[in-house]
Amino acid sequence: MGHSPNMYRWVLVIGVVLGCHTAARPPTAAPATVVRQPTPPGPHARAVKVTVLSTMLAGNPKRGIGEWGFAALLEVDGHRILFDTGSRPETVLRNAAELDIDLSDVADVILTHNHEDHIGGLLTLRRELMKRNPIALGRAHVAPGIFAVRLTNGGDNEGLAPLRAAYEATGGKFVEHAAPTELNPGVWFTGPVPRPNRERNWSGDLRIAGPNGPIEDTIPEDSSIVVDTEDGLIVLTGCAHAGIINISEYARSFRGGARIVAVLGGLHLLANTDEQLAGPAASYASSASRFLLGAHCTGIEAVFRLRERLGLTRETAVVGAVGATFTLGAGIAPLALAK
Repeated sequence: MGHSPNMYRWVLVIGVVLGCHTAARPPTAAPATVVRQPTPPGPHARAVKVTVLSTMLAGNPKRGIGEWGFAALLEVDGHRILFDTGSRPETVLRNAAELDIDLSDVADVILTHNHEDHIGGLLTLRRELMKRNPIALGRAHVAPGIFAVRLTNGGDNEGLAPLRAAYEATGGKFVEHAAPTELNPGVWFTGPVPRPNRERNWSGDLRIAGPNGPIEDTIPEDSSIVVDTEDGLIVLTGCAHAGIINISEYARSFRGGARIVAVLGGLHLLANTDEQLAGPAASYASSASRFLLGAHCTGIEAVFRLRERLGLTRETAVVGAVGATFTLGAGIAPLALAK
């Protein structure tokens, strides 16, 4: 009996997150795409902190509310970027206030893909924050294809396209990146991620308008952030619709093969079966410098299974909660609920 693609998939997940590679791949899978570095290696990021501002769980009493969505504040060497904007219009605004985080000096926002649980707070945040600072969230970094017409079963348009005019009316600008782009020293926006590994990491129930009629929406614009540090690469994902294997291999390819030191955000594994999550009987030694913060669509059970497979601990692999942080050199502060 042949091995299932899912068994190979989890061998790859383990290898990618630990920064190593295994020989096991599905026989029919295409080899990983190798991308030349867009620019010569520059200085590494030194001080890195990620704070979760939207996800399903609230980490501490009266310090934020949970929702089905994702957002995080990325701080690197004095530069601050908002990564996605959550689902409900005021969730991130309220959570930031309760966490004593001022977002009014954040000029840049990343929108990883078109789904409402990642873009829902954009307009409210822009309109409220610009009252204190006109440049707040005035640049939205996206990948090509994010404005494509998305179709519901009723044929209605949804996604980011209906919000575009309203955001631009505030003076905000969308900046499209078709290839990996360094936004700040050591901080890379991936742009669309090649998908040589067959990770079907989207729901499949949405359609996109094609030239000959509706086609399946594979969320081709799905993008992530990669922070290049001396310890390795920190990968920040919204939903990882491109697949965490594809994202991690792509990050390593355009950053000179550096290892992955941390994976943070949504991995869209919540619907995987026990068999898919268990994968093959493989184990690797853990390292105190390797971390997993699985938030949003990762799924609670998936985080526990990954923790076990990666040989990580309660301190190094946790379920993400509002207010939880990852700090380079200090690790994850999961707050009360996720400890």
